[in-house]
Amino acid sequence: MDAFDHVLNWKLKQGSHPFPGPDGGTCANEAALIAAGYPYKAVRSAADMPDAFSRPICQLVLRLNDHADDADRQRLLPYITRLACADAPAVEAARSAYIDRHVRRDYIDIPFDRALAVLDGALAIGRQADPLGPDDAGGRLEAARGRAPDRAADSALLARIRRWFGAKETEPAA
Repeated sequence: MDAFDHVLNWKLKQGSHPFPGPDGGTCANEAALIAAGYPYKAVRSAADMPDAFSRPICQLVLRLNDHADDADRQRLLPYITRLACADAPAVEAARSAYIDRHVRRDYIDIPFDRALAVLDGALAIGRQADPLGPDDAGGRLEAARGRAPDRAADSALLARIRRWFGAKETEPAA
């Protein structure tokens, strides 16, 4: 379990976030992107996830992440390496039907433990995510945590692109 400690120290937060900060600062799906080796991007819906990720499972995780309290939300961390498990359309439909049978779409008044059991059941249907060791996942999360976007470079590039297209320069917001 020690090898997985640095993954468990990642801080999951409610909602989508512009970039993972020093304390993690992402939702579970955003953390799953990083852990699977994809570039970080904000995730506002399951449709924002790459094709390798199961849409019904990511939708369930997104809802659990956003409706959980801070303590329960952290219990989603062990699942982040398991979300890249997209399968054939029939399997994805079976996962969706399983989730629908066990969880109301609005996720109101369902105990978190029960919701995690539904997540486990949905993950057991079809293809499993490729094994990803805790060191790989943890290393990717730690790298993202320490990597801050270069806002000055981004701003300079945006200004250059605007000049190329003849757009007016705008003053940065204060």
